[in-house]
Amino acid sequence: MSEDDKARFYARLKEFEGRQVGEPFVARDPVNTPMVRHWCDAMGDDNPVYTDPEAAASSAFGELVAPPSMLQAWTMRGLKPPPQTGTSAQAELWDVFAEEGFTSVVAVNCDQEYFRYLRPGDHLTHEIVIDGVSPEKETGLGTGHFINQLYTFRDQDGEKVGTMLFRLFKFRPRRKKD
Repeated sequence: MSEDDKARFYARLKEFEGRQVGEPFVARDPVNTPMVRHWCDAMGDDNPVYTDPEAAASSAFGELVAPPSMLQAWTMRGLKPPPQTGTSAQAELWDVFAEEGFTSVVAVNCDQEYFRYLRPGDHLTHEIVIDGVSPEKETGLGTGHFINQLYTFRDQDGEKVGTMLFRLFKFRPRRKKD
């Protein structure tokens, strides 16, 4: 690909910035104590404000709260996600990448920000926006572009309770040397 072709391709990718990835997704279940307890067991987190109603009542929270790190867990689609309708900006973006041979993807990292503790009964929704696409980069995996997706999490009243910046790398895998 010539430098002019790369510049045109990158300009095409930048057109996706700011676009919402599909419809907002509503969590299948509200925040609930059994799932918090399972999470705490799995993570080895013994903080009593998450699982002991008496300890939580006498804490600064006055009631049970969920570990902040569970933020994304509440809106994960699960092993049998509901069918999606229509197309999404991400599907369109992936098609643009595929046209140029960028066929592989890997999750790179995520940063979460919490605005308040979640409580049992909170029912979350998240929306995702394509926050940025990097210029072409050469890495050990291959040549590609980093894509930042900004997740915004809201409660049942529309209050923003947290965000997550999720970074992916869409790339052409390196060819194996014979």
